[in-house]
Amino acid sequence: MLPEISRSMLKNALVLGLFAIGTVGSVALLQQGTAERIAKAEREAQVRALAEILPAGSYDNHLLDNRIELNAAELGHRSPQSAYLALKGDQPSALILPVTAPDGYSGAIHLLVGIFADGRLAGVRVLSHKETPGLGDKIELAKSDWVRSFEGKSLSDPGEDGWAVKKDRGDFDQFAGATITPRAVVKAVHGALRYFDKHRAQLLGLAEDEQ
Repeated sequence: MLPEISRSMLKNALVLGLFAIGTVGSVALLQQGTAERIAKAEREAQVRALAEILPAGSYDNHLLDNRIELNAAELGHRSPQSAYLALKGDQPSALILPVTAPDGYSGAIHLLVGIFADGRLAGVRVLSHKETPGLGDKIELAKSDWVRSFEGKSLSDPGEDGWAVKKDRGDFDQFAGATITPRAVVKAVHGALRYFDKHRAQLLGLAEDEQ
């Protein structure tokens, strides 16, 4: 009798073990597949955003092929990120920086900030955020033209005091019922310009006599 019970218990244990292995494997594959889809979606969104930031004809290289690895807490990052160098005839024409505004109303706001080699803003696009629909989400180009107000601006235009929302006596509009979100974006974009100005030669690969 005991051998019969032992064989039955062994059989059940093997079945449960195989089921557990199969379940763990399925979960791992599902997680991997989900992570790959998320990564692919993020990359596609990034490619679209990169193409929107720089004017047509301002560069002739493939931006994703000219990456510069950054480890810049000044841009709001906790881990290394990639900037994208735009070239025109093998000369640097612009740089697109990944920037995080940590102080949005509902959390971090992830941006791409394009800056021409002369320090003027080419454009700003929002990659992701968790801001309130109908209020803070107006930072998205699909919801509002507000983000275009950065185009052509620089550290000197407006001056230091102008890099704030109008409620804080700056030059940039806020949204009705939502000031924290645009305030965070303006601050982050201003910080990106400062970072570019500070590290311009290194980021663009310029020699000292080209600065």
